[in-house]
Amino acid sequence: MSVLSSVLATTSVAVSPIDVAVIAIYLIGITAFGIWIGYRKNTSSQQYFLANKSLGWFTVGAAVFTSNISTIHLVGLAAGGAKEGMVIGNFEWMACFTLMMLALVFAPFYINSKVSTLPEFMERRYCSQARTFLAVIGLLGALLIHIGISLFAAAKVFESFLGVPMIYTIIVLSLFTVTYTILGGLKAVVMTENIQVCLLLGGAILVTVLGIKALPGVGITDVAGLKAAVAPGQMNMLQPIINAKGNLNEFSWLSVLLGYPILGIWYWCADQTHVQRVLGAKSLKDGQNGALFAGFLKITPVFLMVLPGVIGYALWKGHAFDLPNVEDTLKPDYNKMLPTLINHLIPVGLKGLLAAGMAAALMSCMAAALNSCATLISLDIVKRVRPETSDKQTVVIGRIATGVIMVLAMLWSTQGGQFGTIFEAINKIPMTFAPAVTTVFVLGVMWKRGTKQAAMTTLYVGSLIGVIYFLVDMPIIGKMIVGADKAGPEFSGLISDPAFHIGVPFMLVGPIITLFCIAIYIITSLITPPMPAEEVAKVCWDHPLAFLKGRITGASDPRVVTLILLAVVGVLYVWLH
Repeated sequence: MSVLSSVLATTSVAVSPIDVAVIAIYLIGITAFGIWIGYRKNTSSQQYFLANKSLGWFTVGAAVFTSNISTIHLVGLAAGGAKEGMVIGNFEWMACFTLMMLALVFAPFYINSKVSTLPEFMERRYCSQARTFLAVIGLLGALLIHIGISLFAAAKVFESFLGVPMIYTIIVLSLFTVTYTILGGLKAVVMTENIQVCLLLGGAILVTVLGIKALPGVGITDVAGLKAAVAPGQMNMLQPIINAKGNLNEFSWLSVLLGYPILGIWYWCADQTHVQRVLGAKSLKDGQNGALFAGFLKITPVFLMVLPGVIGYALWKGHAFDLPNVEDTLKPDYNKMLPTLINHLIPVGLKGLLAAGMAAALMSCMAAALNSCATLISLDIVKRVRPETSDKQTVVIGRIATGVIMVLAMLWSTQGGQFGTIFEAINKIPMTFAPAVTTVFVLGVMWKRGTKQAAMTTLYVGSLIGVIYFLVDMPIIGKMIVGADKAGPEFSGLISDPAFHIGVPFMLVGPIITLFCIAIYIITSLITPPMPAEEVAKVCWDHPLAFLKGRITGASDPRVVTLILLAVVGVLYVWLH
């Protein structure tokens, strides 16, 4: 606590001792709880990586949700709400549909085949090379997105509303998180996430309520007044294909409909960080309903994280507070909307509670990613290269890997400012490999004719196309190609910026790349020998709707729960369309 106090004392922003005490108590308490609940002196790899497959549906769902909702979402969704509007909420509600796919289409194969990792499943469906490729993709996704950009988001928040320099945030939160993750394994991660989801949602509710109460101060007393105060269409969940300037709308209904599934299927159904919680379920039904429970939880961020960004925009336009510009540009820094809003709304003494909520969001996401990295490195790389590695050595390697990944993520976290908003960063980076991975997973479990040659060709060629797109569309590289003078200060990327007569949003680039991937997969499958039918039958549905077959076992049957979730999301879309 004295270390944290001295760090905060060096900053220029006044922070009350109560705030410092709340933050310190939380960090120490959650770390101690994680070690107590998860640490075992002679822990097995099954216990360390999969919590002995003992997780119930509530724990699975809460853990899946909090492993996704990090500081990225608290900051990024508010930034997206301020910049683009409620349309950013589609990234949350569309997740419900991909979580339905995880529960009904993928989870039965993952759990019944008793795999420990998704790359292991890829080996059973295709070949060992596919397992290696997906393990590397999983490590890069966790390193670059789940941990690295999360650290950057947290650093921006703590720097803005507590005045803590970025380097201190990165070091302090990393040390606490890596400690209980290394010692406690998956059980420590998921049990701490059950606590953190409550603190996270509580903090979000507090900001939302206080934001609504502040609106009358700028002359807004009802929903109609809020709609009039914000930009046109900012309160709408669905937006037209063409914007007012005659260019493709970045988050139009078409972009969301075609683009999100590409990202969502990779993110929710094929990424070890999230699916590992489902793999730790004590039964197939618990894993399926846990995924669906996470879908119900994903409804809340639209109202608790996106809406505060819209409210913040209205307060800023009403001159309730000033929002700084991005350095060396005239563009508002929407990444600072949430911390600026908190500074305006939250009284001294409650900032510590909000800071603890931010820390909870970051730590849950980082811990999830770190544990998945340890699992991938230990089981999909080391254990395959050295099959004779003992169970005890496997756990030790996992712990060492956790520390190494944490250090690398800390270094990468300084590059988060290369993107328009943090939310754009976490969606644009995976567009490099998501089209290829999504194609291989979906066609792999839906089409028995798919071959290992098709999978590897799709993964290599599709990812290469994605990387080329990502690099060319980075503002810093685009400026090098066209020249800084021609690009101008508002330049957003060579492909996405309409000023250069391309203007294709990244959400539409994904479907285009996916079409190439599907063509590559199908053509290569048809010109290569089919795989053994008896082996493929174990990891592939007989036909695309086979997952709906079977007797309904009651109200808790995953197919019934899916229908309820589908109905709720449908009603909400009709209400806010």
